[in-house]
Amino acid sequence: MAENKELTDNPGSPLHITDGNFEEALKKYSLFVVDFWAAWCGPCRMIAPTVEKLAEKHQGKVVFGKMNVDENESTPAKFNIMSIPTLIIFRDGKEVDKIVGVVPEKTIEEKILGS
Repeated sequence: MAENKELTDNPGSPLHITDGNFEEALKKYSLFVVDFWAAWCGPCRMIAPTVEKLAEKHQGKVVFGKMNVDENESTPAKFNIMSIPTLIIFRDGKEVDKIVGVVPEKTIEEKILGS
């Protein structure tokens, strides 16, 4: 899986988001979706290809990021992440929706584009 480490302007794949760059990313991207995941999580691995596909498909409109909850504790705690995978949709820095668990690509798209 290709992960962008830098907060590029128009990423076509999910960015590597950490506690250290989360706030910067939140300010930089007007429509930002963060996938909170862990390497040991089977459902997280199931949804990962969907997140990759959506990042490519909506490049220029939506920015996707992935945050490993085992490597970053403060951001997941701030948003009360209790189950993974959890996708949080942010518009202009504010949380507008949350998706918990594995859901179809169409459901994610509808929530993102409808938020």
